[in-house]
Amino acid sequence: MRNTQRNDFYIPSLDGIRAVAAMLVFVAHAGWHYIVPGGFGVTIFFFLSGYLITTLLRREWERTGTISFRNFYLRRAYRIFPPLYIVLVLFFLLAVSGVVPHQMRPEAVLSQIFFWTNYYSIEHGGGYFVPTTGVYWSLAIEEHFYFVFPLLFLGATRRWNYHDVARLFLFLCIAVLVWRIWLVFAQEVSWRYTYSATDARFDSLLFGCILGVWRNPVSDPEWKNRANNKLAYLILSGALVLLLTTFIFRDDRFRETVRYTLQGIALLPLFWLAIRHPDWLVFRWLNWRPVRYLGVVSFTFYLCHGMALEFADRLIKEQVPRALLGFVFALLFSSLMYYLVEKPIVKLRKRLHKE
Repeated sequence: MRNTQRNDFYIPSLDGIRAVAAMLVFVAHAGWHYIVPGGFGVTIFFFLSGYLITTLLRREWERTGTISFRNFYLRRAYRIFPPLYIVLVLFFLLAVSGVVPHQMRPEAVLSQIFFWTNYYSIEHGGGYFVPTTGVYWSLAIEEHFYFVFPLLFLGATRRWNYHDVARLFLFLCIAVLVWRIWLVFAQEVSWRYTYSATDARFDSLLFGCILGVWRNPVSDPEWKNRANNKLAYLILSGALVLLLTTFIFRDDRFRETVRYTLQGIALLPLFWLAIRHPDWLVFRWLNWRPVRYLGVVSFTFYLCHGMALEFADRLIKEQVPRALLGFVFALLFSSLMYYLVEKPIVKLRKRLHKE
């Protein structure tokens, strides 16, 4: 869910899409979860992360003929760990000092430190973590995925062309769908498992990886200059209808099995069009400066928004003013983190590793 692009490589609309995902989660947690699909915001984050990482790995592979695992994991450590652990430690201190109430357990906090939050919450619920940091479950999924994905990508691209690699990723997405169906219908697992377990959700990242190797809007030249606006708008409409269907159809078994697959399929053309046609009216707002800025700070915003709402609730009880104040608190905190921590860390990384 981080902005992993290099300074010399910018993909249009991605920061705006990050902002949309962050706001879906924020608004749902601010009290409108019954009408705003906050979980879909996380799915967008997953898709975006898979697409961006695959695109960057692809560029490195085409430039050097290999993938540097050392550099890959260093980049992720520099970008992910500082805000993640600073927020965790700060909120932990607020809890132990009595500023905010808590029911923390040592094993729950350890699961957050070592990216096991999702599986711990499946077994024990989300009440024992550092207060307001339950969202760390999604970071655990990403870290599990990226622990193995560079090796998978390198092995696949050495053996096959990009279209065949995309077929491999699609096969894995289908395998995850079958796995979810078996879990729900044969094992009758809870919704929490199919929602937050890595083995049941990593296809949400893989759909983004498919776009990274199949008709990538910024990397495949044969597709950059093809324009059929009528067909594109028809595809856009179809994708939006498909997404709307996943929100309207409320059957529990559908929602915990096929829904994630259909959303991944719908996001493929939506991302392609938003990146390829940022000048279209329907996507132009994604590239407005304030929207892009929220996308730039969205990682820390995502991490801290729960505590921001907690503090806002102490001052204002009315839902709309509370949400607005919580948004201001979260934006201020994430902006401070960006300028005081994240930007200096990027400079340090480049100086130490000659990037």
